[in-house]
Amino acid sequence: MNRTLPTVGILGGGQLARMLALAAAPLGIRTLALDPAADACAGQVAELIAAGWNDEAALAALASRVDAITFDFENVPATTAERLADQVEVHPNPRALAVAQDRMAEKTLFRETGLNTPEFAAVDTQADLVAAVERIGLPAILKTRRLGYDGKGQFRLKVPADIDAAWSALGEAAAEHGLILEAFVPFDRELSVVAVRARDGEFRTWPLTRNWHVDGVLSLSLAPAPDTSDELEQAAVAQAKAIAERLDYVGVFALELFVRGGELLGNEMAPRVHNSGHWTIEGAHTSQFENHIRAVLGLPLGDTGVRGASAMLNWIGDMPEATPVLAVADGHWHDYGKDARPGRKVGHATICASDAGSLRAKLVEVGAALNREAQVAPAIEVLG
Repeated sequence: MNRTLPTVGILGGGQLARMLALAAAPLGIRTLALDPAADACAGQVAELIAAGWNDEAALAALASRVDAITFDFENVPATTAERLADQVEVHPNPRALAVAQDRMAEKTLFRETGLNTPEFAAVDTQADLVAAVERIGLPAILKTRRLGYDGKGQFRLKVPADIDAAWSALGEAAAEHGLILEAFVPFDRELSVVAVRARDGEFRTWPLTRNWHVDGVLSLSLAPAPDTSDELEQAAVAQAKAIAERLDYVGVFALELFVRGGELLGNEMAPRVHNSGHWTIEGAHTSQFENHIRAVLGLPLGDTGVRGASAMLNWIGDMPEATPVLAVADGHWHDYGKDARPGRKVGHATICASDAGSLRAKLVEVGAALNREAQVAPAIEVLG
């Protein structure tokens, strides 16, 4: 007997869409991605429509063929999501997407829901920048309000003489999207809450993840985050839940946090599955990708508990040799099928173990075999 399989449309065809498609397939769920790039890597595992975000015919065709639509990165135009929402379920909703696209709106939301943030100020002119520096002080970071991710669209100011250079670098973006100056935070560590909210409001989180970045790009994640008190984890989860409920959010999202002297500070929110949650594919009972698909279609959420301890290593620019990871028990390799390019995320590996001590030993072995001792060193140190 023929049957019609549910289909999820994905705006964006990068590695996150690729992993969503791989998670959907065992559930008997099809995926259909739309991306302006004809060679988007999700097209290797899912049907791909190569079209621009404003291609009305392509968007109408997408909407006619799917049961719900989601997106794999936050720079999809919110207007595109709004148009589609008139024809089919879109999750997360366009409002959540729009808020996460604007750093001013995002930081304002954080404060409205009780999450403190570094000091910030809107910057539209060079005079605004001078005034913001006088009020906030230095060091500080000037960022585009929109279209920035993985360290892009940012300039760090250390001394007053940097103001002119910062404006030269980002001033053109001020006219189009506006800028924001944020106080630099001498944080103790970086954490993320990866959470999922269902259509009926059910809310779950995976354990807190400890993260390390290099040049603004995630390099290493460790979960569950060690040396984290129950009180801190409960506070982080409560903040994530408050934000999700305020936005009537459906799907997976990540709340990135700084910890300073035991205080949580909101950094950014990603309205999608997130790099710091990749470890959940092998390290949790239900991955962030599967739970996102479940939430978007209104299916019951899966267990977010962990199977042990996990470390995720990001591969940036090019892929190292896979064999040392595959030779380790519970070592997992993910090649996104993307061409090597400086600064580009091309894959990741996850190392899992029953406990922190065993994970540490595996990371020592893998780091040495790959000549990546510096990348794994922060996790090894924390794991003792």
